[in-house]
Amino acid sequence: MAQVELAEQMLLKEIDRTERNRRQIRGWLAAVLFALFALVLVGGATRLTESGLSITEWKPIHGVIPPLSAEEWEEEFRLYQRIPQYEQLNKGMTVEEFKTIFWWEWAHRLLARTIGVIFALPLFFFWVTGRIERRLRWPLVGILALGGFQGFIGWWMVSSGLAERTEVSQYRLATHLVIACLIFAACMWILRGLCPHSGDAAPTKRSRSMAAILAAMSLFQIYLGALVAGLDAGFTYNTWPLMDGAIIPGGLFVQQPAWINLFENPKTVQFFHRAGAYLLFALALAHMLASLRAAPETTHARRSVVLFGLVTIQAMIGITTLVLEVPIGWGVLHQAGALVVLGFAIAHWRGFVGEYPKSTAIEFRD
Repeated sequence: MAQVELAEQMLLKEIDRTERNRRQIRGWLAAVLFALFALVLVGGATRLTESGLSITEWKPIHGVIPPLSAEEWEEEFRLYQRIPQYEQLNKGMTVEEFKTIFWWEWAHRLLARTIGVIFALPLFFFWVTGRIERRLRWPLVGILALGGFQGFIGWWMVSSGLAERTEVSQYRLATHLVIACLIFAACMWILRGLCPHSGDAAPTKRSRSMAAILAAMSLFQIYLGALVAGLDAGFTYNTWPLMDGAIIPGGLFVQQPAWINLFENPKTVQFFHRAGAYLLFALALAHMLASLRAAPETTHARRSVVLFGLVTIQAMIGITTLVLEVPIGWGVLHQAGALVVLGFAIAHWRGFVGEYPKSTAIEFRD
């Protein structure tokens, strides 16, 4: 009997230890998510201000230090003057004007480096002190590795605009943004899995599948938005609900082969971004109605209402951004809304999966 009581006390201590560790990990991941959110917004502003090509060299370490003297600014400006964007779009720009676009890109790169630090150092600390559950170790290392790869992808994107183009490739821009969103989604998935969950049963058997589809559709819609940004497609056809005077405009597949229009025809890319928004709105509405009909009192159903509300707000922001011809503030807000929808969609999906079991979480060390 005494052995049973001792075992129960040890189990309670382990569970309490697990809860403390999980709170610390959640706090760390929340800070990472906030930094990632800021990084994506700064990246969006960098794109909208056409600042992304202002730094023409990749210096992962030395690049932390900006120009500190007039001579260094002149040297940085001379490097910029060699690329097509300066020759074709910004000919005659002064050093002072150059500094404006330089600081946007420098801030974006500095924030990316900072995120690497605030992810890697706590990860190392939590690992060596036994605070990270065994099941999470390699997924977190995988996120760190993906973040390092993202740095290379960022330079791969920038390099596409340094020789023949006046802006970066829309393909590479979309890849860069999607990887950032995958890192954001992975952090949200793990964070949500470490949070306490309600014991509510899913409203229907299809609810979990629909939540996963909504999360995937949210990410795909961001991908389509990146193509729109890469082609500057948002600066044309600035009417709604009609586009070029019609619900389905003509000239969507004028380029050959036909599939290339999906990636290189601004009209086609914008149309499919609109269509994706309509589909996401319809799916979120259907998911909410089905959840409320099946089990209106569950946490899952209440989350479906919030998700539909976020999708609706994002659609309104998108329409406003388009009609106003993409002012920088509205463009950044639209990108922020997309990330909020994605983050909540991931958290909503994780809610159906549930938190990581505590029964196996007490084994921390090998």
